[in-house]
Amino acid sequence: MGKTLAEKILTAKSKTDAKAGDIVIANVGLAFVQDTTGPLTVRQFKESGFRKVAEPERTVIFLDHAAPSAARQLSNDHILLRRFARETGCYIYEVGDGVCHQLVAEHFAKPGDIIVGSDSHTVTAGALGAFATGMGSSDVAVALALGKTWFRVPETFFVNLRGTFPEGVYAKDLILYLIGQMGADGATYKALEFGGEALAHITMSQRLTIANMAVEAGAKVGLFPSDEASQEFLAAQGRSDSYRPLYPDADADYERLISLNIAELEPMVSLPHTVDNVFPVSKAKGIKIQQVFIGTCTNGRLEDLAVAASILQGKRRFPDTRLLVAPASRQVLTQAIDNGYIRALVEAGATILPPGCAACLGLHQGVLGDGEVCLSTANRNFKGRMGNPEAMIYLASPATAAASAIRGEITDPREAM
Repeated sequence: MGKTLAEKILTAKSKTDAKAGDIVIANVGLAFVQDTTGPLTVRQFKESGFRKVAEPERTVIFLDHAAPSAARQLSNDHILLRRFARETGCYIYEVGDGVCHQLVAEHFAKPGDIIVGSDSHTVTAGALGAFATGMGSSDVAVALALGKTWFRVPETFFVNLRGTFPEGVYAKDLILYLIGQMGADGATYKALEFGGEALAHITMSQRLTIANMAVEAGAKVGLFPSDEASQEFLAAQGRSDSYRPLYPDADADYERLISLNIAELEPMVSLPHTVDNVFPVSKAKGIKIQQVFIGTCTNGRLEDLAVAASILQGKRRFPDTRLLVAPASRQVLTQAIDNGYIRALVEAGATILPPGCAACLGLHQGVLGDGEVCLSTANRNFKGRMGNPEAMIYLASPATAAASAIRGEITDPREAM
């Protein structure tokens, strides 16, 4: 019997014949922390008696969730992480460099790698064919010190994608639809593996969006094969030597097969207060919004800003609706400036935030007031996610967000095209 992508990667990295349900100990290619979970990881690391990280060049710290810091304790946590980086010789990405998951994709992730991070959206790197998963701070501390960790090999759901996206429909709509169909726990500790003829038309930016939200269905990983899209992306990042083709075996054993014709999709919206509370945008059309947030590790890439700018070009945001935009990385920001997207967004009334998580976590830069409604391109909308349990968060694509910013209410993006 052939192997799934998850089984192939864990077989190679554990040097065993890994099959779904097995427990394996595998070498880790990259371990990272960010500034909200990292301080606990560092403390656990030291309390366990560790003094050195196994591979400093494959250990990374990101200051992105509270960047710039909004409070004294957060600033002190940044000091702690900077000191740890100096002591161990690991990499550190500073305030304003961008969101950890985007930077991992740009600079580190490669096909067949194992990546662990103290952040649930570590799964994003699965778009590049890496077995990437979030772990608790204590587990990541051990991985930092030993360069390896244990996994239970997950069973795999194969998602066969057919067709092409119709106008106004994007990767965010696809993954929201899928989560709505599966439920927030529908793929708990499974590998979601994406394939099918549609992959030929799904860009790396779109794959990163889909892989990023696999965890919102409970998945351990969200995996794409390593193909021409992976090769082109790595080449564009100056990392051609990191590419290798990686596909599941034709006779791989899947626990569940899911077939989806993306040509039949329409713009989707996730309603408060759960990600799987998903409906076509028509069900939410007309709901007044006080804030629109475009960015995050889900939809803060260049392609996302291009879509938003194309809709907002020559228009203005609704006077009573704030429009916040946070590029996912410094690279995205500079490219968006060069391409004129930032100018179009600013002229439309947007406030451009530093590359990073910004309003997503609710620590700063966009905390909502009581009773306010935000339409966000982020990945979560539970109570209090954006800093206020008395506020409401809807999730949608950058196109839906941009169109809604113009009218001040949730809007079908196809009406603005």
